[in-house]
Formats: sequence, structure tokens, C-alpha cells
Amino acid sequence: MTDAHTAGETEITGSRPYTDLFLVSFLILFFELACIRWFGSMVVFLSFFSNIVLLATFLGMSVGCLSATSGRDWAKRTTPLFLLAVLLACGTLVAFHYGKVMVDVGGQGSPQQVYFGTEFRATDISKFVVPIEIVAATFFVLIALIFVGPGQMMGAAFNQAPDRLRAYISNIGGSLTGIATFALASYLWTSPLVWFAVVLALWLYFLKRRSLTQLYCGLAALVLICFLSYNVTLRSPYQSDGILKSLIWSPYYKIVYAPQQKIISTNNIGHQTMVKIQEGGPAYSLPYLLNRDAGGRPFENVLIIGAGSGNDVSAALANGAKHVDAVEIDPAIYALGRTEHANHPYQDPRVSVHIDDGRSFLRKTEQKYDLIVYALVDSLVLHSGYSSLRLESFLFTKEAFQDVAARLRPGGIFVVYNLFRQGWIVGRIEKISEGAFGTQPLVISLPFVPSIRPADQEFGRLTMILSAANAPALASIRQEFDKHQSFWINKRPTVNESLNGYGPQPPPSSDPSVSEWNRISPASVDTAGINQVPSDDWPFLYLKGRTIPGLNLRSMAIIAGLSLGIVYLFSPVRRVRPNWRMFFLGAGFMLIETKSVVHVALLFGSTWIVNSVVFFAILAMILASNLYVLIVKPRKLWPYYLLLVASLLINIVVPMSRFLGLPGSEKIVASCLVVFFPIFFAGIVFGTLFRDSTKPDIDFGSNIAGAILGGLCEALSLMIGFNYLLVVAVIFYLLSAIPAGRSAVLNSSA
Repeated sequence: MTDAHTAGETEITGSRPYTDLFLVSFLILFFELACIRWFGSMVVFLSFFSNIVLLATFLGMSVGCLSATSGRDWAKRTTPLFLLAVLLACGTLVAFHYGKVMVDVGGQGSPQQVYFGTEFRATDISKFVVPIEIVAATFFVLIALIFVGPGQMMGAAFNQAPDRLRAYISNIGGSLTGIATFALASYLWTSPLVWFAVVLALWLYFLKRRSLTQLYCGLAALVLICFLSYNVTLRSPYQSDGILKSLIWSPYYKIVYAPQQKIISTNNIGHQTMVKIQEGGPAYSLPYLLNRDAGGRPFENVLIIGAGSGNDVSAALANGAKHVDAVEIDPAIYALGRTEHANHPYQDPRVSVHIDDGRSFLRKTEQKYDLIVYALVDSLVLHSGYSSLRLESFLFTKEAFQDVAARLRPGGIFVVYNLFRQGWIVGRIEKISEGAFGTQPLVISLPFVPSIRPADQEFGRLTMILSAANAPALASIRQEFDKHQSFWINKRPTVNESLNGYGPQPPPSSDPSVSEWNRISPASVDTAGINQVPSDDWPFLYLKGRTIPGLNLRSMAIIAGLSLGIVYLFSPVRRVRPNWRMFFLGAGFMLIETKSVVHVALLFGSTWIVNSVVFFAILAMILASNLYVLIVKPRKLWPYYLLLVASLLINIVVPMSRFLGLPGSEKIVASCLVVFFPIFFAGIVFGTLFRDSTKPDIDFGSNIAGAILGGLCEALSLMIGFNYLLVVAVIFYLLSAIPAGRSAVLNSSA
């Protein structure tokens, strides 16, 4: 085996390869998570495609491992490339918010898939429109090149370690520590300055041939990140004056809060505005007013999912609620609402706050409610970099609406409202509601439209959908609309407190200044052609059909092309033959990992804590499988391949929904067995092959390269759902079982 010191410039401490392998694995995993968070928060709309950052880090690591014995030292280029990426990220943010540049996300005027916040295309011809594919491709290349140096260090450490299995265990141990440390950093709401300071300090340890250029580039990147990580005075895109903005790094978002306007922005997109409920936001009180003026019993016990900064909670309290369960997934947004909201709803003793995923809370609570509200539950970030799942995806499935129905008291009402952007989304929600509650829901549009068709664009229009099963209150509201045709709500909420809003004309008032009435009336919804409704296996409310959108296909083609080009240009592929068994093992494992993350998110919630725990558990299971290989020393792999394929088939045959009805302890045990057994057997196969590797850098690099293929194949979930992704994984594992050369079939020495 050729030593990295003699074959090239890559240097790593030869006397302690296992320690260095642990540290470089920690560095790579921690750096990877930091890049996913930071670039997603800085580059406009990239948070919707965070798997691009993940795949870029995989590509860089793969090329680095394949180049471990080459004559080119990529380590010295890492900090200059990182500084370039940071400068470019800042440039895109400035150009988008304060310049003449607009980013187009798949033609959001009439999209195949809706991304909230991307629909406001520029109409000014002076604006220069850049497709998101170009932006994403640029950062894909830069981030990939940044990670070639750390990958080269890792490959060199693998080469110098005499015991391959012990080396891999060190690698997994470092990765586990990296996940745990970044989870702690997220828990403490630390800023990117802390993240990247840790990265730079550890990277300087590995740079045995440091130069002033490397040091200055790293420090310059830290200074720029520091400036962008704390409170600064900026020129607001909403007004001409410079205003102080509070900047908070929650476990999910970069949150910018403008205190004068009470505006909360997340990842560069306007997200929420706090309103004093007595002075604005009359729509928050609309369900209560419709019920009150129809003679209904007040909603005393209320559940609000997506409580945010507290507007809906304030409305519930102002309209007579005796108890409110407020569920909000982001602790930082809740904290802002607690301290900054004018009505101080979260200090009210009638309110119980739950920092949790809404679907998870629905299944855990034993409470029954008069009213359940989905309050603008539209996340602006993916659940993880491993799938197309959004934080709120499992709230809008037929099974989720059934969970809502089960938590309503007899006669209770479910309200979901949002700026849904497209008529087909409204039609899809109506079909889900009708299926879950057995009756057609009441659909209201603000401003009023008599009908909503699938092709309608709903930009700027709030749609509220009221559903119930045999609820007298909803029946009374329908009767009032049948009798009077209209309900009137004033833009001044105090006006609505003493007037009955039902009537063909606005209510009379003795105050001549009372004006600006909004007409409320039911809209008919055309659901013709809307046959596909979201399920827990296919939770894609905002995807128009079971298809891979053109934006995704173009992105996949670009990533695949760039990956091949980078591998060809920057790694010695003309001299190195990849290990195809390891390649397909990586592709299959990536799909297992994706399915595991989605499965656990459904069962236990889409929170960042659950996400961190499942990644930690996956690596722990890999560690356990390698300890098994170390102790048992398996020689033949066919028994483990059989167990692997069998466990995957069980995952395919048994739907995820089967686990939802199990009691808590049984659900945990059954889920862990089903989710983690395939990972354990896959780890045994990989560990046994890697134990006998003569080229660990090439084999590990091939495995990571295969993960890129698996990551691209994740897009198939948009067509076939997450469950059948495992069919693709089975195919990859069967391909990995094909022996190399003349080796015996499934022999570990192949």
C-alpha cells in the first residue's frame, strides 16, 4: 500500500492515525452540518434544496478519498475556497434584497411544486432573473471543492491505519461525536461564528504546512460570518430608514426580527408579523365571530398548531377561550412572541405552550377540543438534507386529518387557513377534509371569490377551510349563510365585537368613521381532476401530481453532470478503478437512511431533536455492526445479505401507519427493530468488506460516491412514495452482491 506522505503532499500525523481519523471525521461531520445550516440560511431559497449542500459535501469527501495518494494537495486550498463561498453567499443575499436580481424557482407563477415565498417574481424589466438551478449549481461546486481537502485527510488516515476495521470504528466514533456536538450547539442557539470557529481551529491542527494565506482566508471568513451572525443595522427592504434588526439562530432558521414593524423573517423570507389583536388582523377572529353570530356555543378548549409568535393565541383568548394549547415547533419564534407580542398571550395562565411537532402532539395528547386550528403552518425549510420532506408535511395527509377528527369533541370544528397560492392545493385540502370528516367542508376566501378552480392562482388571497363531523355549530353557520348570503367583517377588530356580521349588507353603525368592510361568503371548490391526495407515505401537499417536477429533473441532471466532471478532473480516476461493490453499498445505504429519517419523523415528530437522535442512532447501529464484525469475524456474506434483503422487504410490506396505533413503548421497540435492523446488516456487509480492503481510501471514496447516487434517487419518492424507495435500495444491494473478478459469490474477500 502506498503511503500518503511519499505519494503526495497530503500530510497527517502518521504516529496516531486512529486519533487523527477520529478528529477528521468529527471535523467533516460537524462542518457538513454547519454548511447545510449556514448556506441554507444565507443563499436565497437554498433552504428548500438543502440536500444539494449534503450531496456536495459527499462529493468532496469522495474525491478527497480518491485523491489521498495523488500528488495534489487540496488541503491548502480549503480555507481560500471557503472564503470565496462565504463572499459569494453574501453577494447573492445583497443582490437579491437590495439589488436588481430575482431568483426564479421553477416558474412559481404556475408551478408543479409550490415553495412558499418564491412566487413573487419581478415584473420590473430592469430586474435580472437567475434560475435557482444556476445558483444551486454554483454553490454545489464550491462546497464540493471545499470538502476535497478534509476528504483527502480522511483518506490518508485510512491508508496509514494498519487495522481497517478499527479505523472505520474511529471514523464512526468521530462522526457520532460531531453529530452530538452540533446538536448541543443547536440546543444552545449558538451562532455560525461558534460553528465555524470550531471548524477552523480543528482544521489548522491538520494543516501541517500552514501559510499566511490559509490563515488570513480562514480568519477573514470568520470575521465576515461574525458580522452576519449578530445584531446589525441594515437598510430594510420594507422601508428606507436604517433599522436595528435582531438576529437569532434557532435550531431551524436564521430569524431576523424587525421590532418597529414586528416582522419576523426566516431564511430571508417574510414569515410572520405580530399584530395587536384589538387593532389589526381581523381574520384571526373570523372562526369565533362566525360561530358567535350564528348562535353557537363559545369555543372553550382550543388547540392551535403553528402558534408562532402568538396572533392566533391572542385571538382565541380575546374571544372567550378558557384554555388554549399552543403548539409551536420553533422555540426561538415562541420566545420572540413571549417577549415582544403586544397582547402577551403566552403569559396568560389560560395558555399551555408545547414546543413540539404538531402531528406528534395530536397523537400524544388525550385532550378533546372544541376548536383545532392549523395556523399558517407553512415551513420555509426542509426537515433534513436527506429528503424532500418539509417540517409540516405530515400535517397535511389524510391520516393527519383523521388524527385531528379524533381529537375534536362532539360538535367540534377544525379550521385550516393559509395563503395557499394555487387552486389545486385548496381543492386537495377540501378532498382530504371530506374524507376525514365525512362531510363537505366550508371554504371561505378573503377577499371573496364565488368559486375556486384548480387552475386558479391564489396569490395574496387567504383561504380558510372549516371542517367538522355532524357539528351543530358548523351547521348553524351554513344556515346563516344560506339565509343572509354574506358575513361582514371590519378591518377594525373592535367594531366586530358588538355587531352581528350576517346580512346582505354591512351592519349599520352609529359611528360614521366605520368603513372598510370585507365580505365573507362560502366559495364553491372545483375538485375535478384532483385524484391524488397526500398520505403518510406520499406527504406532498404542494406537489401537483405524482411526478418529478422539471426543476428537480434539471437539478438532478446538473448535479450528476457536475459530479462526473469534478471526479474526472480532480481525482485520479484515470489511474484508479473505483470499487463498484462499495459504490452500490453506499447508494443503497443512503436510501435506507432516508427512509429511516422519514419513518422516525412520522412516528415521533419532525423536530430537530428527533432528527439529531435518529442520525445518532443510525451511526450507533453502524458502530454496533462493526463491533460485531470485529468480534465474530464473519467470512461469508450471503447470510447477512439474506437478512438485509428480508428486513428491507418487511419494511416495504408493513406500512409506516401500522406503527402509529401502538402504545408508546411498543411503538418505540417495533419501530427500532424495523428501522435499524437493515442498517445493522448493511453495516456488517460493509464492515466485512472494508476489513479486508487493500485500498481503503479508494473503497471509502467509492462508498461515499455511491451515496450521491442514492441521494439523487431520493427524488423518486415524489413519484412512488417513501415506502417503495426501499425497492430501489434492494436493487442497489443486489448489485453490490455481484462479486468482483473471479472471487466467490458473496465471499467477503471479494
